[in-house]
Amino acid sequence: MSPLANHTFWKMNGAGNEIVVVDLRASSHVVTAAEARAIAAAEGSHFDQMMVLHKPRTPGTECFIRIYNTDGSEAGACGNGTRCVAWVLMDGSDRKTLTVETRAGLLACRRMGETQFSVDMGEPKFGWQDIPLAEEFRDTRAIELQIGPIDAPILHSPSVVSVGNPHAIFWVDDPYAYDLPKIGPMLENHPIFPDRANISLAAVKSRDHIVLWVWERGAGITRACGSAACATLVSAARTKRTDRAATVSLPGGELHIEWRDDNHIIMTGPTELEHVGTFDAALFADAA
Repeated sequence: MSPLANHTFWKMNGAGNEIVVVDLRASSHVVTAAEARAIAAAEGSHFDQMMVLHKPRTPGTECFIRIYNTDGSEAGACGNGTRCVAWVLMDGSDRKTLTVETRAGLLACRRMGETQFSVDMGEPKFGWQDIPLAEEFRDTRAIELQIGPIDAPILHSPSVVSVGNPHAIFWVDDPYAYDLPKIGPMLENHPIFPDRANISLAAVKSRDHIVLWVWERGAGITRACGSAACATLVSAARTKRTDRAATVSLPGGELHIEWRDDNHIIMTGPTELEHVGTFDAALFADAA
């Protein structure tokens, strides 16, 4: 029987981004892709990302987090999920700060209010080989990529960046004027992105306000994506569209993103506990 059978989980959301948190720090079990897909498909435990807590790898951290998408693939970063993890770990205590670790590195979290948390998402990477891209582009503020007729493309010239996972941001007047559920999968799996990519449509409304709609790698359309919000603000500032701090409005809510002078990205936003549950053992019969 899977160690996940009858195991407790927290169903949460961060600005509408559906998150499941599972604490496996007392276990050596590593969630399989099949188990992740089974959990995502079950009523009551559907997620955009699942944050699985393991024993710490680095002294001074609370845990190492594996991050799963709905298709069972793993992600390197999830800002909204990290805020939810911070809520779970700080709940019922007077703690204000803690540090967790993901594949993207060490992430410092701070409680800003009862349900508001900030996460230091680390430093963005702009080198084509770091994102990664399949071929060299010296300037990743706008790469040669388009969809649609060559003389009248629907979308073109995205900014690309890694904030622990790869992102492509297309600059548009109205994100919701496009068929992102159709376009997103094609762009996510474009050959230029060997590790696939998160696809964002971004409209800059002012120097401190961006409207964003995201197709999330391995998850699809999502109500919020924290790493995409970070990638978009950094790219907007880098292309002189905005200042280095802005509110990013997503279908599920708003995030405040700041790209500090020390090159670190700080994301601040809400968390919400929806319910605490236990996994039905029957979920994992087929997964096994």
